[in-house]
Amino acid sequence: MQRTLVLWVPDWPVIAAVRDGLATAGAPIAVMAANRVVACSPAARAEGVRAGQRRREAQSLCTSLVVVPFDEGRDHRVFAPLIDVVEGLVAGVQVVRPGLLALAARGPARYYGGEKAAALALRGAVLAEGVGDAGGAVPGAVPGGRLGDVRIGIADGPFAAELAARTVACEQAVQIVASGASGPFLAPFPVTTLGDPDLATLLGRLGVRTLGDFAALPAEAVRDRFGAAGAHRHALAGASDATPLVPRTPPPDLERVLELEPPLDRVDQLAFAVRQLADELVETLTSRLLVATAIRIGFRDEHGTETERAWLHPRSFRASEIVDRVRWQLSGETRTAGTPADADRGPGLRSAITRVRIVPENVDDLAHHEPGLWGSAPDERVHHALSRVQSLLGHEAVLTAQRAGGRTLAERSVLVPWGDRAVITRPVERPWPGALPQPAPATVFPSRHAVTVVDALGAPIGIDDRMRLSAPPAGFAPAAGGATRPVTSWAGPWPLDEQWWSIRRRRLHRLQVVDAAGVAWLLVLEGNSWWAEARYD
Repeated sequence: MQRTLVLWVPDWPVIAAVRDGLATAGAPIAVMAANRVVACSPAARAEGVRAGQRRREAQSLCTSLVVVPFDEGRDHRVFAPLIDVVEGLVAGVQVVRPGLLALAARGPARYYGGEKAAALALRGAVLAEGVGDAGGAVPGAVPGGRLGDVRIGIADGPFAAELAARTVACEQAVQIVASGASGPFLAPFPVTTLGDPDLATLLGRLGVRTLGDFAALPAEAVRDRFGAAGAHRHALAGASDATPLVPRTPPPDLERVLELEPPLDRVDQLAFAVRQLADELVETLTSRLLVATAIRIGFRDEHGTETERAWLHPRSFRASEIVDRVRWQLSGETRTAGTPADADRGPGLRSAITRVRIVPENVDDLAHHEPGLWGSAPDERVHHALSRVQSLLGHEAVLTAQRAGGRTLAERSVLVPWGDRAVITRPVERPWPGALPQPAPATVFPSRHAVTVVDALGAPIGIDDRMRLSAPPAGFAPAAGGATRPVTSWAGPWPLDEQWWSIRRRRLHRLQVVDAAGVAWLLVLEGNSWWAEARYD
């Protein structure tokens, strides 16, 4: 059995939130997903908050609880520098998940002169990166209640090594299970430790409550009764799992940095200077048979202020398109030219730039982006044409419509710059009770028009608390004045009452009418005002 070293940073989602500036170290913090606690800080545990609790229960136990939404991308991003630190000391690191690493213990033990010396060296390197600064010990916290700690376990196999890391005392930080002793070490743990609730429930009904009891069962009988998954859990319980470690392949270093001396304060000068950097980046990617579909561009000015932004591409970035993104990103930092001579040289920046950094965030296989055998497809020509318009007029000059979810027509479409991917916070596939049924109006006005809706006597029409019209609609006209359009038929009204429990409550009524010309309209009553929102063409 291979000796395995597991490095564990407890409460990593909480530490990632603190290091990302979303919470303050030492505060009671809970990271939530699907309205349940995923991880919590020692200060929150001291108040009774535990992983798995519902949000309402956790907040009732700790009224000052700071709630942070779970973000797996944030956990991976903040953990990446620590992986680089460990890989700088040892090879063959497997990332189990953010906050948990596994590697073969033999190599580090031989290099550092023993398993404990290797564990202490790795722990010290990770703590030197500021993990221990995430928070100190909290009086009254549960055992192991120090935010920003690093624990290491060494045993036969990853499963036993992880349990060794999780059960080590705070003051020791390193637990080494002797070779051949992993089976007795695992025996007292409950079967719930295997992470399979259904199997644990069934074993409990059979009177098998510890890993030692489970490991004592015949392997053939376990496989026949519980299948391959149960046989794997049985091997884990007996410390006989032969699953090899799968070391991470470190990603290639594709980051490009340009130090500017002297600093540049003009957009055109910076774009010219970055061109060579962009060419070098694209050539490096091509040599590795890769293309970039997302990049991150960062600037540092002469005052030390750093700004950065991620840019997406519907296909892949060329060097000229990277330079365009640099210009567009700098366009928000320009100041008005002070003299005609300054205007002739182009826009200047509020602060001179001393450093430019370009990092490919997402890369893809070059073969997936090769042109077709018989030339470029029509959509390629459209892309090049629209990208050219963007390079001349700016990033926001070309917009495309993306479908989104919502109950109102304005919410069901999102305009995004060409080449960017829309961040859809309202998924289309989600049910939206109260949404306007199909077919949707063909023409939705960018800004709705104020109208007046009147009855046969010319009196304004309203809607009472029982959702009834005060009179049948006979016509409507622009509120600013204009000819009245007679109404020949109508349907509705249909109420929409959103967020009735909050101060952001929105209540409106929709009415479909057809005028004498046969044109259908969607009218909306919000408050005491009627609006024409769309037209059925």
